[in-house]
Amino acid sequence: MSKSTRTFNVAVAGATGAVGGAMLDVLERRNFPVKELRLLASERSVGKKLTFRGQEIAVQQLTKDAFTGIDVALFSAGGDRSLEFAPAAAAAGAVVVDNSSAFRMDPEIPLVVPEVNPHAIAQYKKRGIIANPNCSTIQMLVALKPIHDKVGIKRIVVSTYQAVSGTGAKAIEELKQQVLDYAAGKSMAHKVYPHQIAFNCLPHIDSFLANGYTKEEMKMVNETRKMFEDNSIGVTATTVRVPVFYGHSESVNIETKEKISSSEVKALLANAPGVKLVDDPANAKYPLATDCAGNFETLVGRIREDESIANGINLWVVADNILKGAALNAVQIAEILIDKYI
Repeated sequence: MSKSTRTFNVAVAGATGAVGGAMLDVLERRNFPVKELRLLASERSVGKKLTFRGQEIAVQQLTKDAFTGIDVALFSAGGDRSLEFAPAAAAAGAVVVDNSSAFRMDPEIPLVVPEVNPHAIAQYKKRGIIANPNCSTIQMLVALKPIHDKVGIKRIVVSTYQAVSGTGAKAIEELKQQVLDYAAGKSMAHKVYPHQIAFNCLPHIDSFLANGYTKEEMKMVNETRKMFEDNSIGVTATTVRVPVFYGHSESVNIETKEKISSSEVKALLANAPGVKLVDDPANAKYPLATDCAGNFETLVGRIREDESIANGINLWVVADNILKGAALNAVQIAEILIDKYI
């Protein structure tokens, strides 16, 4: 059977969650060659039916025995479940693409963004698992990879403005309710976040570490170095939760090893894989969170030279955190897997 006509048995672990649902959508939109689709979730979701290509499929329980005959297993069930079930899936013969942080910094497990380091996928044979990076790291590196290849990046300073959907469904509902309560003149309660998120910005994503940074900030540091295969790159991050439903935005400042002009950066990114250049500030055209929802590309604009240093560039980077930041990236990895490796 030729590669073009092969089909594959695919499992989605965490199928009833926001990212799991987006994985189904992306598999369908990109016409992934699915033979059998197995939907897996916790016991409370068993029997629930989800639609894929016009067919209703019942959700089964996520267990260690649920992966018999599966070729590719897409995981978005949380770090604890990934640690428990992903090795079992790999042992059953599936290649796991895991969206949690459980395996990202494991030296034996590749951490992959297809536009950045697709060659690393080959390392999956060691453990049968490939890690999906953090959403905010993914979009930043999609934008920076062409620049890094051209002139080298010495240092990155990034500030993120991250949507509440990155926290989950309860956070989306909390923001909605706070806005409604505000409009009705009621007090705004908060449970998901330590403070009100409506009309506010929280410089606090994930837990704080001993060095004063959050886990989210250090993920961006460590994942960048791993995927760029360069521990000498200086990276510092400040991650902020903002009252936006979908779409992460980032202010990225880089210092390059060699001089590159803003016009040269625009020309590079205009033809870069996975990037859509949106940079016409004179006509108020620049990347917006409201424009990225449902969009596969990472939007990049506000490209300008940093006049405070010799080799500096500023960029504004926006992407759908549920798609490119999670589901799309995982499916792209799976596409390369079936095309080149399995």
